[in-house]
Amino acid sequence: MTYHDLLYDVSDNIATITLNRPERLNAISGGMLASFSDAFRDADHDRHVRAIILTGAGKGFCAGLDLKEQGDASNPNSVNGSGVGSMTAKFDIANAPPIVLHQTDKPVICALNGAAAGYGLDLALGCDIVIAADTAKLAAVFTKRGVLPESGGTWLLPRLIGWSKACELAFTGRTLTAAQGQELGLVSRVVPAADLTTETRALAAEICANAPLAVQATKRMMRLSLDETFEANVHHVFLQLLPLFRSQDFTEGVKAFLEKRTPHFEGR
Repeated sequence: MTYHDLLYDVSDNIATITLNRPERLNAISGGMLASFSDAFRDADHDRHVRAIILTGAGKGFCAGLDLKEQGDASNPNSVNGSGVGSMTAKFDIANAPPIVLHQTDKPVICALNGAAAGYGLDLALGCDIVIAADTAKLAAVFTKRGVLPESGGTWLLPRLIGWSKACELAFTGRTLTAAQGQELGLVSRVVPAADLTTETRALAAEICANAPLAVQATKRMMRLSLDETFEANVHHVFLQLLPLFRSQDFTEGVKAFLEKRTPHFEGR
């Protein structure tokens, strides 16, 4: 399948989705939005994929929504043209990239190769794990552009770093270094820029070595726990355990443990 302004590759059970507008620091165009959701759904439904890496081409991760495109009066879909903007025209919340990203069952690792600003920051924080190059930056510039964190940031930030720190970051529109992002808890790990791909794929491979059905069930239950009581989550976990106990992977995991060997999981 062809994706607009995205690169899609699958190897070693890892799907790598690369934002591919390096000349615009991977700013999100209207055409990229649908492709993003399609690519993530394709990866999530591909039983050969066990982990997903999201990154950017060139020097930047994602500069946010393409404000140049939106400010072009000659573009009929722009804010300054006759339309309301290609980003908001025919808006379908169910297919919005942050929603699709949040609903993806496969583990998603962000390889933060450069600046993540605005919408790009929300996409990065929407991933399950963020590994950042030491040269990367996180720019919460929404209020400096006259908007709010529109793509999950208002939900994500308080849960990731707490109310007070989330308010300070969002209200000031501050830009953080990768190290500052790690100190706050927005970034899992900071690595030398030259090692970003190697480190990210090594982590993805470590995840892929585990039982994929169990990994995905764990992610679903952790995601569900954000909006339910402890008792309700324990109940839902037990419901998830029943099919896992009947899976071939569970049988293989127990057998490999008893035989003192590395298990070979097939996701069945």
